[in-house]
Amino acid sequence: MSTIRVVVADDHTVVRKGLIALFDNDPEIVVIGEAEDGNQALKQIQELAPDILLLDIAMPRMNGLELLSVMAKHFPATKTLVMSMYDNREYILKSIELGAYGYLLKDSSKDEIKKALKTIYTREKYFSPSIANIIVDGYIQKTKNLVKSAEDKNEKSILSRKEKIILKYLAQGLSSREIAEQLDLSVRTVEVHRARMMKKLQVKNAVELVKYAIQNKMV
Repeated sequence: MSTIRVVVADDHTVVRKGLIALFDNDPEIVVIGEAEDGNQALKQIQELAPDILLLDIAMPRMNGLELLSVMAKHFPATKTLVMSMYDNREYILKSIELGAYGYLLKDSSKDEIKKALKTIYTREKYFSPSIANIIVDGYIQKTKNLVKSAEDKNEKSILSRKEKIILKYLAQGLSSREIAEQLDLSVRTVEVHRARMMKKLQVKNAVELVKYAIQNKMV
């Protein structure tokens, strides 16, 4: 394996120097630059074109997520390994969406950090088991939300234009007779539409129909 050229970006000097010291005797990894904030890190990437950026999220003058966004657009050749104290699902998923090739917590072992760097150098992703579990759970939840959203959209689409108008009036508290007068329909026609909506949406009565409509933002 060729030498992996790394830039370390962390605003805590002790942490940054400690990470750099991990690679002192490793012939496969060399630290070619360091930065204490996002702007410095960006400058190092521009000037040195490292293979990998070892990146903290919480940094001043452009945080890690902001820097990832810039790198994805302008410096895709430099891969990023995020090393953070945060095991927050939002941070992890956002980092991945912005192009991070790996995510480790700062209490990771020396061997795991080196393994992550060497894996990412080969253009493969690396996540510790605990982070991988969070990622899987996060994407499962995201998928469920997308499915629910699609179901809600489908439920809205199965109603005709006239049914949606009648449902809106029902949610406003109008009676069948009042709705009939508003739409120039017979009371019977309004009641037929209401019965069809109840069947389509699988609710038992007009109260549940209105409640369902409001809860699902159908009106």
